[in-house]
Amino acid sequence: MHYVYLIESTSEPGRKYTGYTDDLRKRLRNHNAGKNASTARHGPWHLHTYLAFSTKAQALLFEHYLKSGSGHAFANKRLW
Repeated sequence: MHYVYLIESTSEPGRKYTGYTDDLRKRLRNHNAGKNASTARHGPWHLHTYLAFSTKAQALLFEHYLKSGSGHAFANKRLW
C-alpha cells in the first residue's frame, strides 16, 4: 500500500506536515528521530490522519493536491 499522511507536532500544536510513504510506521519513526529536515526541529510528531492508496501514482497525486491552496482548504475542513 501507499500512504498519504498528516502529522502534527506535539511540541508546537498547529504545526502540521503532509507526506507520502509506503511504510507508515518507519516514516513516523524517522520524523520523530529528526531524520527529516522539514520536521526535525518541531518534533515529536503524532499521526493525525492517513489515507491508503493501491498505487504510488494515486498517492503522489493526492499528496500534491493536499499541498496546493485548494488542497489545504480541503484538508483543514475534512481531514484535520
